[in-house]
Amino acid sequence: MCKNHLNPIHCIVPPYMLTKLMESGNKKIADLAINSNFRSFRFRSDRIFFQQSSIREKTILGLIGKPGGKETMAMEVYDCKQKTDFMSANLLWDTRTNQKLTSVAGKNVIKGGKAAFDFYWQLFGRNSIDNKGLLIKQYVHFDKGMDNAYWDGRRMVYGDGDGSVFTSFTSDIDVIGHELTHGVTENEANLDYENQSGAMNESFSDIFGIMIKQRYNNQDVKKSNWLIGEKVMIGPKYALRSMKAPGTAYINHPELGDDPQPATMDKYQKLPDTSSGDWGGVHINSGITNFAFYVAAFNMGGYAWEKAGRIWYAVLTDKDLAQNAKFADVKDLTIIHAEKLYGIDSSEVKAVKQGWAEAKV
Repeated sequence: MCKNHLNPIHCIVPPYMLTKLMESGNKKIADLAINSNFRSFRFRSDRIFFQQSSIREKTILGLIGKPGGKETMAMEVYDCKQKTDFMSANLLWDTRTNQKLTSVAGKNVIKGGKAAFDFYWQLFGRNSIDNKGLLIKQYVHFDKGMDNAYWDGRRMVYGDGDGSVFTSFTSDIDVIGHELTHGVTENEANLDYENQSGAMNESFSDIFGIMIKQRYNNQDVKKSNWLIGEKVMIGPKYALRSMKAPGTAYINHPELGDDPQPATMDKYQKLPDTSSGDWGGVHINSGITNFAFYVAAFNMGGYAWEKAGRIWYAVLTDKDLAQNAKFADVKDLTIIHAEKLYGIDSSEVKAVKQGWAEAKV
C-alpha cells in the first residue's frame, strides 16, 4: 500500500489549528480556514508528484540544482495577486536583476530567504536547499486570506492570513527558515512524515528556523524568546509554538483555545496515523524534541548555532539517520556527534544528555 503521507505537503500551520478555525463561530474565519485546508490537499498532490519524479523529470522541473554551480544564492520572488495560478504570477524580483521592490511581502521573503541561505552556506558550506545551488522560488499573496505557508517540494508559497487570527505568513524569518529547512531535510534524511520520525521532521525545521532568526537578529540563547511564528499570529501574547515551554505558545486564545504541545515524553500523544490525526501528531509531539534542543542549547550558552546547531546539523546529514527514526535514535546520534565534535567528557555532551533527560526521552 502506498503511503503518500510519507511525502506530504509541509505547512507551518498544523491541522489541529485549522480544525479549530474551521469550527469558528465567525463565518469569515471558518470559511477562510476551510479554503486553506482545501488548498493544502492540492499542494499535497503536487508534493507527491515531485517526490516520485525521476532525476530527469526533476531536472526539467527545476527541482535539482546544477552540479558545480557557484555558491551564490539564486532566488526568484513572484506575486500571485491573491490568485491560485502559479503560471500567471508576476515575477517581482530575482537575484540576476536585483530590482527595487515596494512589496512588503516580497522584501520579507528576500530577507528571510537570504538569511536561510547565508546560515547554511556560511556555517555548514551548504549550497542552497539541495547543496547544489537549487533556485529558491518564493510565491507571495497566494489566494485570498490563506492561513498558511508551504514548502511543496518545488517552491515556497505564502498566504496573507485571514486578518483576524493570522497576518501575512512572510512576517517571520523563522517561518521562512522552517519551510526551507523542510527542503534540506527532504534532500538529506528524508524522514518519514508520520509518528516520531514525522515529529522529528517538524522539529528539525523549528530548530533551524529559530536559529536562522536568532542569527539574523544576533540573539544568543538567553536573549531569544524561542517562539516560532510570533509575528504571524495577531496579538502580543500569541505564537505558533514555544520551544522553551511547549504548550504555552497561546493560552485561552478566543479561536484556538490552548496550545496542545507536550514538552516531555510522558505526555506524548498517540494520535491516529491519518490526515485528521496529523499523521500521528507530527506537529504536536515535535514539542518534545524542540524542548530537548532548547535545553541543550541553553546549557551550552552563547549562540545556539555555534555548538548545538553544529551537532544537530551533523545528525540531520548523517547517513545513519534512518527515515523512520525514533526520538531515541536521534538522541543517540546527537550524543555521538557531540562526542566527536567536543570530546566524550565535554560540557557540550553533558548539555545534550541533559536536554534529552529533561524532555524525558
